[in-house]
Amino acid sequence: MATCFLKTTPNLFHKHQNYLAFFANSTSTRTSVPVSQKRRSRSFPVVSMSATPVQTSLVKSAPSSQNTGIPIMVNACTGKMGKAVINAAEAAGLLVVPESFGREEESGKTFEIGGKDFLVHGPSNRESVLSSALEKYPNLIVVDYTVPNAVNGNAELYCKVGVPFVMGTTGGDRDLLHKTVEDSKNYAVISPQMGKQVVAFLAAMEIMAEQFPGAFSGYSLQVLESHQASKVDASGTAKAVISCFNKLGVSFDMDQIKLIRDRTQQLEMVGVPEEHLSGHAFHMYHLTSPDDTVSFEFQHNVCGRSIYAEGTVDAVLFLAKKIEAKDEKRLYNMIDVLGEGNLR
Repeated sequence: MATCFLKTTPNLFHKHQNYLAFFANSTSTRTSVPVSQKRRSRSFPVVSMSATPVQTSLVKSAPSSQNTGIPIMVNACTGKMGKAVINAAEAAGLLVVPESFGREEESGKTFEIGGKDFLVHGPSNRESVLSSALEKYPNLIVVDYTVPNAVNGNAELYCKVGVPFVMGTTGGDRDLLHKTVEDSKNYAVISPQMGKQVVAFLAAMEIMAEQFPGAFSGYSLQVLESHQASKVDASGTAKAVISCFNKLGVSFDMDQIKLIRDRTQQLEMVGVPEEHLSGHAFHMYHLTSPDDTVSFEFQHNVCGRSIYAEGTVDAVLFLAKKIEAKDEKRLYNMIDVLGEGNLR
């Protein structure tokens, strides 16, 4: 039997036992403790497919020498993702419209972002604001990084007015979201994950699930995800990966995801760098065979937000091309964006 070990940085799995100890203290159908404590007379290889924390920056990039002329409206521009997208879009030469949807308490106020003033509109007059923006910028594309409970209402408005959009916000009723776009025949890119490299991992998971259904039947699954405290919902990426594991024969409900939002746990157990507590995405998926002799661990960690901002800009450029070509397909995801190639 051949065993393949992936070379990793020395500290990559230094939190492994703490992960499992956390799971062991949680309600679960299977009690999990570190493998080394289970059978001291034998050891079993852990086949892992992991990514070290990718540290990204919100430092504004140098502006592109060529303006694409594509106007975009970034809703929730005062949020951290909104600011990151604005910086990435301007660096790529996109025309960022100086208006945005925001919270009621922000309505009518102007905010400076990246040296540019943005007028924020509250919930009451969004349709008229969006219609006016579309009239002024006929090729307008909206980027949405608002909040989960606004997803469906915002999408309905975009489709009603006829503005193509990129939905990076997670949560909401995703089936209804897709139906809204399909019924309206509006153009949209919808994805719970905008990071191109993470999406490539998700695509690989989808392929594995389609080609080898039931391959992990009987295995137990434990999922831990850590994000900044401001993220109130479970990770859309985690849900997508779990759906693949379900197809592979693993029984796991979404409400079993262990959400880590506590600062101390993030620092001491998960290993999030302190400077990225306010913006990170750490995921771990741990599979164990029925007899506990085999385990698999998948892990992907991201620090910062620019990976998502850059992917969002690629989604905008992709969607603009589809609109210009009058493509019959109207609803896309980030796998479609990756499959098109020509990524920056």
